[in-house]
Amino acid sequence: MSFSIQSLYTWYRNVLRNPKYRWWVIIGTVAYLLSPIDIAPDFIPVVGQVDDLLLLTLLVSEVSGLVIDGWKARTGRVETTGDDSTSTDNTVDVDAVSVK
Repeated sequence: MSFSIQSLYTWYRNVLRNPKYRWWVIIGTVAYLLSPIDIAPDFIPVVGQVDDLLLLTLLVSEVSGLVIDGWKARTGRVETTGDDSTSTDNTVDVDAVSVK
């Protein structure tokens, strides 16, 4: 099993975006940040603060994104871009033919 920071980050974001587990993850992250028990103890000069800082940054960015998305949904504002590929207005139906 390959471990990478990117896979851990992706897992954390996916769990945080799942409404069923969202508040558990947020409460667990805050508890980890406030807890004296860490993966890298805080009394180690630089490494001790780096894990807390990375986790705090990730938590703030994800929670602020959730708050902004919720606010936009509540006010009815939806971002539209000119190159939206999911729009049905720009859909073209094509009959595909296999070429050998």
